[in-house]
Amino acid sequence: MKEEYAVRVENVTKVYKLYDKASDRLKDSLGLTRKKCYKEHYALNDISFKVKKGETLGIIGTNGSGKSTILKIITGVLNPTQGQVQIDGRISALLELGAGFNMEYTGIENVYLNGTMIGFSKEEIDEKMDAILDFADIGDFVNQPVKTYSSGMFVRLAFAVAINIDPEILIVDEALSVGDVFFQAKCYKKFDEFKEMGKTIIFVSHDLSSINRYCDRVVLLNKGVKLDEGEPKDMVDLYKKVLVGQREAEAKEKIINKQAGDEKDSIKLMDQISLNPDISEYGKKDAEIIDFGIIDDIGTIGSNIMKGSDFSIILKVRFNKKVENPIFAFTIRDLKGNEITGTNNMFENKILLSGEEGEVKKITFKQHMNLQGGEYLLSFGVTGFIGEDFVVYHRLYDACGITVISNQNTVGFYDMESEVTIV
Repeated sequence: MKEEYAVRVENVTKVYKLYDKASDRLKDSLGLTRKKCYKEHYALNDISFKVKKGETLGIIGTNGSGKSTILKIITGVLNPTQGQVQIDGRISALLELGAGFNMEYTGIENVYLNGTMIGFSKEEIDEKMDAILDFADIGDFVNQPVKTYSSGMFVRLAFAVAINIDPEILIVDEALSVGDVFFQAKCYKKFDEFKEMGKTIIFVSHDLSSINRYCDRVVLLNKGVKLDEGEPKDMVDLYKKVLVGQREAEAKEKIINKQAGDEKDSIKLMDQISLNPDISEYGKKDAEIIDFGIIDDIGTIGSNIMKGSDFSIILKVRFNKKVENPIFAFTIRDLKGNEITGTNNMFENKILLSGEEGEVKKITFKQHMNLQGGEYLLSFGVTGFIGEDFVVYHRLYDACGITVISNQNTVGFYDMESEVTIV
């Protein structure tokens, strides 16, 4: 039996001409020069994939990998330089905040405008209006010009229109990151309903938990090239390696550019993760944190950890003076600043009697990740006691983030890993 596809992307390439000067662009457009006065930038280079009817396909990749470009080509917003796209079904797309909306029109008027552009009659839009307004839930603002809307209200209405006009293919590009958590939950519930109805969804997101949970298959792009496609977990693991590889290259470049001398160190763990640019630190630095990092269960350095897997937090401390009974600690907080969990070597009964001047110690905290999927902040500290006085040697608050990737969240901050039996 021949397989049915909703979307076929075949050898698609998108090339942009980059000009150094506006006059070069004008000369080229008018054919006034035979000399090539531009550089070619390949936003996409020979991309091919197919999306089965009823499938939810995720597209992931770093910024600039071509994710949004391929969606715009699929929806017809952009034309490819080479290749072709075949569509079998009516598309509804939510690409960019405000795309297809007239800022001077009211919310109601924009609903009719968008519905008409998709191909619905006024009567058909009237039938769907109550469902659209109930889903958007923005109250009397539907009668106000959308230029007065907050970004959250804007995306609620745009998504309500896109998802309630009964599309056969729904395309979403990062728009859900604007709505609040309750609206996102409503949207994902609608995703589940769409999947049960046999609808096709193409979903671009940096939220790897959502990609892992909702997608049947994932395409990984990097710098305009398709690296691979396959099961969500496999592609997320490969994506993490891509991120690490890029950071390793950046770190190596930094080392190469350093002057000769003591600065010729190996690549640090902290060079391979995303650091907080507003990191807060203090302490007398008799003991100093010189490196830290996160390593997942397959040995990848990075900030993305699968829920239910083992991982390690690494801390390297240099003693600038002799320190008796140092305490090494980490704390994980949520984005609101609430302390969720943490530990130190004293709690774990791993005592170091002293750190000698000039000595470097590596501390590894190995644990099982059972926090709910989401974003967290990681802090580090080296403290101790001199007599009865508590001393902070070095603290780094909110040094980096941890992203927990999950396809099954429970209530609260962490999962009790319940085993349920019904007889």
